[in-house]
Amino acid sequence: MRNNWKMEAGVPVENHFINLTPQNLVSEHLCCIIRSKKLHPGVEAKRRWLSDRLNEGHVFRKLNAKATVFIEYAPLETAWVPVTGDNFFYIYCLWVSGDYKGKGYGKALMEDCLVDAKKQGKSGVCMLGAKKQKSWLSDQSFAKKFGFEVVDATDDGYELLSLSFDGTAPKFAQNAKEQKIASKELTIYYDMQCPYIDQRVETIKQYCDENAVPASFIQVDTLQKAKELPCVFNNWAVFYKGKFETVNLLDAAYLQRILKK
Repeated sequence: MRNNWKMEAGVPVENHFINLTPQNLVSEHLCCIIRSKKLHPGVEAKRRWLSDRLNEGHVFRKLNAKATVFIEYAPLETAWVPVTGDNFFYIYCLWVSGDYKGKGYGKALMEDCLVDAKKQGKSGVCMLGAKKQKSWLSDQSFAKKFGFEVVDATDDGYELLSLSFDGTAPKFAQNAKEQKIASKELTIYYDMQCPYIDQRVETIKQYCDENAVPASFIQVDTLQKAKELPCVFNNWAVFYKGKFETVNLLDAAYLQRILKK
């Protein structure tokens, strides 16, 4: 991987990419747009989640700056998603935000991931997408410029994109295509992979308490639970009236639209 990737004129050379490690995890900025001088519960939960994942081959690669410029991926075998396949990387998130857009950072991060995959002898790289771009999912049109193709899909339009080096392909686990559960109340599955999740869980819990909305919040806290989920999942999944609704994080307005169905 690059250790000192030069950008366009005007971008400091010292802003090279670095990987999070067990040694620097406590001190490094996690690239989210959350800004807080105090310890943030969601950010610290993310650090704890990462502390176990880094030893499994999980990669969090970021610009060496307090910026939202990073890619996060893992071996598919240990990725907390209901996707199966042999010897692939799974991209959770590729995000470049604010003034850093349009400077080639996203391209460089994707290229680094692909180089890493080939160096490790991987069969390819995959990621979650959708026929219509969803918020909180990496831009699949950007990924397709690198040769990613749709290799599997659900009935409601979620897609698995893959760039294969050897002709093989991953697929959604069969349980991910069920998209229904027995419970009719609002049900949210979540893990602590994203710093926003802790806050969103509390926000939705408060709304449900104040409006007498029955709800269940199920933390996905093991790899097995993630692989066995009855829907697609990147770190969050919402069901209502027994039906899968979205992988998007909810705010009050979005939740209200779901509850009116």
